[in-house]
Amino acid sequence: EKPDSAKFRATQKVMNMLLDRLLKDSSIGPVFQGCETTDFRYGPGSDRDQTRVDAVCTYSKEPWAAPLDRVGLYHQVSNKTRGITQLGPYSLDKDSLYVNG
Repeated sequence: EKPDSAKFRATQKVMNMLLDRLLKDSSIGPVFQGCETTDFRYGPGSDRDQTRVDAVCTYSKEPWAAPLDRVGLYHQVSNKTRGITQLGPYSLDKDSLYVNG
């Protein structure tokens, strides 16, 4: 709830590390810059077991790099998260991944 709390910062650090590791091993790895978890929100009815995570991951659009293949990246992330169901110790909602440009 509180971005300046120790719990928020610790969870943010773990989530950033997991996302960074995942994307460094993807097709955007050479131009990947990092992920930043920006928010944690409780699911419906303040259910703490259904925490929603907002994160922004960035890459540089280098002239030598291929354009972002959103569909291909989505499938790579899906494959590395057991069909978008698991990231490290966290269970994921299979419909929760969104890749934009």
